[in-house]
Amino acid sequence: MKQIALLLSVIVLAFQTGRTPGTESPEPEKTPKNIILLIGDGMGLTQVTAGMYSSKTPLHLERFPITGLVKTHSAKNLITDSAAAATSMACGCKTYNGAIGVNEKRQPCMTILEQAESFGLATGLVSSSSIVHATPAAFIAHAEQRTYMEDIALDFLKTDIDLVIGGGARYFNERSDNRDLYAELREKGYVVSDHTIEPFQQCTVSTQHPFMWFAAANQPESVEKGRDYLPAAARLAPEYLGQRSEKGFFLMLEGAQIDWACHDNDPERAVTEMLDFDNAIGEILRFAEKDGNTLVILTADHETGGMALLRGREKDDLKVAFTTDYHTATMVPIFAYGPGAEKFGGVLDNTDIYFKMRELFRFAEVKSK
Repeated sequence: MKQIALLLSVIVLAFQTGRTPGTESPEPEKTPKNIILLIGDGMGLTQVTAGMYSSKTPLHLERFPITGLVKTHSAKNLITDSAAAATSMACGCKTYNGAIGVNEKRQPCMTILEQAESFGLATGLVSSSSIVHATPAAFIAHAEQRTYMEDIALDFLKTDIDLVIGGGARYFNERSDNRDLYAELREKGYVVSDHTIEPFQQCTVSTQHPFMWFAAANQPESVEKGRDYLPAAARLAPEYLGQRSEKGFFLMLEGAQIDWACHDNDPERAVTEMLDFDNAIGEILRFAEKDGNTLVILTADHETGGMALLRGREKDDLKVAFTTDYHTATMVPIFAYGPGAEKFGGVLDNTDIYFKMRELFRFAEVKSK
C-alpha cells in the first residue's frame, strides 16, 4: 500500500509541476563577464616546476583549481612557433608557422579580441616583448609572416582596442614609410606615451581615453635590468578595462621572456622570468577573486629549450639541462580560475581555447547591434 501511495504522490506532483521529481532543469551555467588569457611564452611544465622549487613561497599559479594539458602542434609541423600557436588560440584554426591571424590559405581569420570589440567589450594587450611580436600580434593583426612588423603595427589603427602595453615603439614612430603612427593614434583619441612608468598612475585615475604605453623602442629590457613592469601592468589592465565597458572585457597578457631565456639556455634568467610572470599572475588573480565574474586562463604557446631538471643535493639546488635552443613538441600546462574554469581541464588542443572562450562569451548566440 505504501508503494501505491508513493506512486500516486509522484503522479500528482508531475501534474502540478509539469515534470517528475529528479528531472528538474539544472541551474543555468554561469558564464564570465570578463576573460583574461595569460600566456607564458615557452613555459612548459619544467619551467613551472623550476619556478616552484626556486621560490620561498608557493607560486600564485598553484591557486588555480583546474589544470590540464594542451597540444601545441601547428598545421603541418609537430613543433610550432609562437605565431602559429597564438593564432590557434586567437582564431581557433591551425595554421602554418609564421602566420599572424591568417589560416593555412593565408586568409584573415577573425580573432577573439576582434569579436569582443564587435560585441562592445573592452579589449587589451599586454606583453613583456614588442607589442608587434608574434604572440600579441596574432590577436589583433593579419599578416602572412610574423616578420612584417611595420604592417602589423598598421593593424592597430584598424581596431578600437582600449589598452596596449609593450615594446615596439619603433614600428610606430620610426618607420621606413615615415608615417607617424603616434600622431595617427592620437587623432583617434588615444593617449600615447612611452619610456616612463608615470602614465600607469594617471591611467588608474582616468579611463576616458584608450591608452597605449610603449616600454621600449624595440624589445623591453628584461627584469634583471630593472624594467620590471609586467606585474604593474597586470595590476592596471583589468581595473582599467573594467571601467571602459559595462559589458565586460577581454585581455591577453604575455610573459614573453621566459622563451628568450630558454632560447639562450640560461636557467637563472628563465627562473627569474618565470617568477616575474607569476607575480603578474598574482595581480590578475587578486582582481578575479575580488570581481567574481572574471575567468582567468593561464597557458603557454609552446615549451622552449627542452628544459630538464636533474639531480641536485636539495630541491632548491636546481641542476638544469637543455636539449635544444628551439621549441619542443611537448604538451604545455593550462590552468583556469573563475566562471567556466571547469571547461579547461583534461587534454585540449590549443584551438579548443578559442572555441571555449567564444562559447563562454556567447558570441555565437547574440550579436550586438
